[in-house]
Amino acid sequence: MAGSLVAGVDSSTQSTKVVLCRAEDGAVVAEASAPHPDGTECHPDHWWSALSRVREVLERADAVAVGAQQHGMVALDGAGEVVRPALLWNDTRSAQHARALIEELGGAKSWAERTGSVPVASFTVTKLRWMAENEPENARRTEQVMLPHDWLTLRLGAPEPVTDRGDASGTGYWSPASGEYLPDLLRAALGRDAETPRVAAPGEKVGETAWGAALGPGTGDNMGAALGLGLRPGDVVVSIGTSGTAFAVADVPAADASGLVAGFADANGRFLPLVATLNAARILSSAAAMTGATLEELSALALAAEPGAGGVTLLPYLDGERTPNRPSATGVVAGLTTANATRENVARAAVEALLCSLADAVDHLAAQGVRPRRTLLIGGGARSAAVRELAPAILGTPVTVPEPAEYVALGAARQAAWALAGTTEPPEWPAPPATEHTSDHTATDVRERYAALRDSAPEI
Repeated sequence: MAGSLVAGVDSSTQSTKVVLCRAEDGAVVAEASAPHPDGTECHPDHWWSALSRVREVLERADAVAVGAQQHGMVALDGAGEVVRPALLWNDTRSAQHARALIEELGGAKSWAERTGSVPVASFTVTKLRWMAENEPENARRTEQVMLPHDWLTLRLGAPEPVTDRGDASGTGYWSPASGEYLPDLLRAALGRDAETPRVAAPGEKVGETAWGAALGPGTGDNMGAALGLGLRPGDVVVSIGTSGTAFAVADVPAADASGLVAGFADANGRFLPLVATLNAARILSSAAAMTGATLEELSALALAAEPGAGGVTLLPYLDGERTPNRPSATGVVAGLTTANATRENVARAAVEALLCSLADAVDHLAAQGVRPRRTLLIGGGARSAAVRELAPAILGTPVTVPEPAEYVALGAARQAAWALAGTTEPPEWPAPPATEHTSDHTATDVRERYAALRDSAPEI
């Protein structure tokens, strides 16, 4: 494997990113990116078009793997043609269908025991039910259901539809505990049977690209990030991207009947209990728009305000919310007076709200038995100086901030190196450079005010 190059693809909601790395140590030698259309649904051809625009970098690789946004519903007909634009994870139109499926098929406890998770609007299974009820002709045409990374892996050269256990665990019709599909759940959602991709073993070579590169099975974005960071049991990650996530590597599967923790599998043969929020980095960009600031200026404004933002508290459910499950919710500002209505306090309240939401997510993981060995803060939102400075007090632990990098793509590249090597474990790559952040106090009062607003706010 010495001298070989491997490519990892991150096909996210917003763009395609590719990193080209040395297989032996993960050093990045080239990068490229291309945008995707905005929205909550997208025709898969747009992902392929974006991938085609980065082929000059991609085709230098001796092995390739794709990490992509979880949950997206790619429905194909009998000829393998896309039936309709893919419904993405952030499309909440199937919220009522999630509730119906839970009620019809044994309740939340049964779903958690069978699939590791209680489905919400993000999950593929709920989108299938939405299509069955709202687009019955498309449902009748659907012969096969894939996820975004499955579809891209097939287009890159896999000889058959293939997925991995990490991404499969976010469908709502595959069991992390048993490692098997649950076709009765898919049938109940779609109204008919449909084919699903084979679930490859971690690190398996699943095919070759047109230029002869080995092809890894790929995975979901959060699983790719875990692999890229080299996470081990006890590591907790708080990621601030388009969505917010808190996840941890675990040796046993989770089954949270409350639905707060999704009991996913990881890309490495273990498990990845995860809590996701719909609102994360956009809380900061929305607050920047409200205050007429750039993101850098917003950070400076927040740091200029006192802890607690002068009594201003923001509930940041700007686009509905997944955790807690309030798909119709809107944002709420409380405690605003003529005395505290300053740009600084609004900025501080936004940063505190973002971190309080994610601190709640970490608490939900702890309730499932996760015992943090260390907490890592990643994602675009971690570039904010205010986020880094306030995080230890609000999260209640010291925080490690790895150097900004495309960790989903790096995880996919590490998986590609694994497939190329044919070993039982992924290659050991050096840990990314990181900074350490601590606080001499915990922001108990901030979290208490946030919790009071969270628990009293109406759905709309």
